[in-house]
Amino acid sequence: MNLVRPSFLRIALCLLLIAPLFEAGAFAAPATKIFKVSDFGAKGDGTTLDSPAIQRAIDAAAHSGGTVIVPTGTYLCGSIFVKSGVTLQIEKDATIRGSQKITDYPLMPTRVAGIEMSWPAALVNVYEQKNAAITGGGTIDGDGKIFWDSYRTLRSDYDPKGLRWAADYDAKRPRLVQIFNSDHIKLSSLMLKRSGFWTVHICYSHDIEVDGVTIRNNEDGKGPSTDGIDIDSSKKILVQHADISVNDDALCLKAGRDSDGLRVNRPTEDVVLKDSIVRAGAAGVTFGSETSGGFRNVEAYGITVLKPVPVGILFKSAHTRGGWAEDIRIHDMDLKDVAVAIRVIMNWNPAYSYATIPPEIKDYPSYWKVLGTPVPEDKGIAHFHDVHIWNIAGTAKTAFEVDGHPKAPLERFKLDHLALQTQTAGHIAYAANWSFSDIALTTADGSKVTVTDSHDVTGLN
Repeated sequence: MNLVRPSFLRIALCLLLIAPLFEAGAFAAPATKIFKVSDFGAKGDGTTLDSPAIQRAIDAAAHSGGTVIVPTGTYLCGSIFVKSGVTLQIEKDATIRGSQKITDYPLMPTRVAGIEMSWPAALVNVYEQKNAAITGGGTIDGDGKIFWDSYRTLRSDYDPKGLRWAADYDAKRPRLVQIFNSDHIKLSSLMLKRSGFWTVHICYSHDIEVDGVTIRNNEDGKGPSTDGIDIDSSKKILVQHADISVNDDALCLKAGRDSDGLRVNRPTEDVVLKDSIVRAGAAGVTFGSETSGGFRNVEAYGITVLKPVPVGILFKSAHTRGGWAEDIRIHDMDLKDVAVAIRVIMNWNPAYSYATIPPEIKDYPSYWKVLGTPVPEDKGIAHFHDVHIWNIAGTAKTAFEVDGHPKAPLERFKLDHLALQTQTAGHIAYAANWSFSDIALTTADGSKVTVTDSHDVTGLN
C-alpha cells in the first residue's frame, strides 16, 4: 500500500486556515452569564427578607448555568438553595445574614448528629445537586445566638429529667452551610460566622472541596455544638487552608449513630485535611463520636492547634456506636499548649451517648425511638486499627489519654517522631500491637506513660 505523506507546504497551509479560529476564541468555553441579585429584587438593606429574591436569581441561573452575584450589602435571608451549574458569588463586602425566625428554614429530610430525620434546612444549601460553587470573599453570618439560647433553655429543662441525649435533636437549630447528597461542589474564600448549629455539614456527598474558609463562631458568645467542618458518610473530600474558631469539634469526621448509623452503613473515606489552623474548639482533628459507618483512608497534616483547644488529636465513640477506623494517617501537626496531645475515648459522654426514654413519658417524637433502639453488644463496639501518627510536635499538659474498649483493643497504632513537652505523660489502656519510635517526650513531673491492660506495646519508654 502506498502512503501519501502530506508535504510541509500542505501542513503549513492547514495551520494558516485554522489559526483564525483560535484567535477568535472559537474553541474557548462560553462566557459565564451573570445574574445580579439586585435585578431580581434583593435590597441588601439588612431588614428586607432577601432570600426569595436571591433564590429567583439562582433559579434563573440554573436554567443555563451561570454566576449569581451578591454585591455589597447585608442580605437578611432564610434558607437559600444553590442549584447545579451555579456559582453563588458573595462579594467581599457582602453578607448573607441568617433570619432569626426558625420558620424561614423549611423542614427537610437530612441527617443530623448521626440519624436521619427532618430538620430545618441550613442558611445556604447545596441539596442533591452537582457542579456548583459558593465563593467570593464575602460573609455568611448565621446570627445564631437566639438558637444557642433556645438550646440552653431546653437543656435546663431536659437535663434534670435524664433527657440530655434528646436535647440536641429537639432543639432544631439551622446549620450554616449544608452540602447534602451532592457531588463536585466547591466552597471557598468565605467568612463563616455565628452558626446556629454546625457550620459546614458535608453529608452523603463526594468530590467536595473546602478551601480557604475562615470560621468564627465565638462572636456574640460561644454557641453550643457549633462544629466547624463536619464530614459525614462522604468520600473524596479535600479541606485545606481553613482558619477555625468554634465551640465544639473543629475538623470532624462522622459516619452515623447507633442503630440508624449501622442501618445506613456508609463510611467516610478518601479524605484529606491539610494546612489549617484551629484557634478554638473541642479538638484539632476529631473522629466521631458518630462512628457507625466507619472511616477509611483519611490523611490529616499541616494542622496547627492553639491554646485553649483542649485536645490535638481525638478519637471518640460509645459502646452503642459500632463502626471502625482503618488506614488513618495523621502527621506534621504543631500543638501549642493544648490540654491533651492524643486522646482516644470509647465511652464518650454517656449522658449524651446513651438514650433511655423514661417510662413515664408516653408521647414523644418518632426519632426518640430511633435513638433508643438497642444495639447488640457485638455490633456496638467500635474497632479502631491501623493508625499511623507521626511528626507531632509541641506542648501539652498531658501527652496521652488513651482508653480502648476492653473487648476490642485499639490495634496496630504506629507512632513515631513525636517531640512533646508536657506536664505529665498520661496513660494508655486496652491497646494491642502499638509501636513507638523516635519519641522525644519531656515531662515536667518526670513521669513515664502508664500502660495497662495492653499487650505488645513497644518502644515507648
